[in-house]
Amino acid sequence: MEPLIPGYYYHIYNHSNGKENLFKEEKNYIFFLQKFKKHVIPVADICVYCIMPNHFHILIQIKDEDDILHLFADSLSWSKVLQTASISSKEEYISKYVSKQFSNLFSAYTQAYNGLYTRKGSLFIKNFKRKRIGDENYFIRLINYIHFNPVTHGFVNKPSQWKYSSYNAIVSKKPTQIKREQVLQWFGGLANFMYCHLRPMEL
Repeated sequence: MEPLIPGYYYHIYNHSNGKENLFKEEKNYIFFLQKFKKHVIPVADICVYCIMPNHFHILIQIKDEDDILHLFADSLSWSKVLQTASISSKEEYISKYVSKQFSNLFSAYTQAYNGLYTRKGSLFIKNFKRKRIGDENYFIRLINYIHFNPVTHGFVNKPSQWKYSSYNAIVSKKPTQIKREQVLQWFGGLANFMYCHLRPMEL
């Protein structure tokens, strides 16, 4: 499985375990984003996202090594391990730590979802998918792909109509935790960002 290395960008995505939806109503989407903020934002910056009824796509940048190490600096066991670890071992531990944050997100959401809808068992596919991104041209196509997902699946006619994505936060001037300026920089500004979202691109 691809390691999650500090400083790198990743396309993260996952699907429901079976045919059941992950999100049935608006409060589900809101709760998932709250849990994402709690578990993942400390270790990764979010560039764009789109949450669909039975799957989601997120483009993130893993935070710098020092920022992540600071999160468990007070943990004696982690500190001892990292003091004696080689660079490769340190990266491995950090990657596992970041992956664990995603596991905590899925677990917390599943527990609440199961309690709310009186169900049992797993909700997400066990191993979430991750793909490291390094090509700037691919960034543009991927962001377009993520924002066009609700259109592709027939829920809306254009990206701005889907409430549970980052598109409207990026075109807005309201405060956001999304890396808006970084995203707009890849597109060369807001005007080109909006122009590039007039139609879907090929990945």
